[in-house]
Amino acid sequence: MALFEAPQPDGSTLAAPNASPDALFQLGLMYAAGRDVGADLVTAHMWFNIAASRGNADARRMRTELALDMTRGQIMEAQRQARAWVSRH
Repeated sequence: MALFEAPQPDGSTLAAPNASPDALFQLGLMYAAGRDVGADLVTAHMWFNIAASRGNADARRMRTELALDMTRGQIMEAQRQARAWVSRH
């Protein structure tokens, strides 16, 4: 039997453009904890940022907590990625 490795999805492609703030928050949690994906603070912050902008208060709190463990450059990159995702969707 052949063994195939599936490529890891790019974190920015996991949500539908009309995803609920709660679904976006769950993506942030997934990346923050490394649940089913590799832990990635930048991607987690990006999803929390988008969820927060759509009204999820828990995402706002988690984004703030996560930022304490990130460099300024990582935060800036997460914000850039969030803006790019929002502009595409």
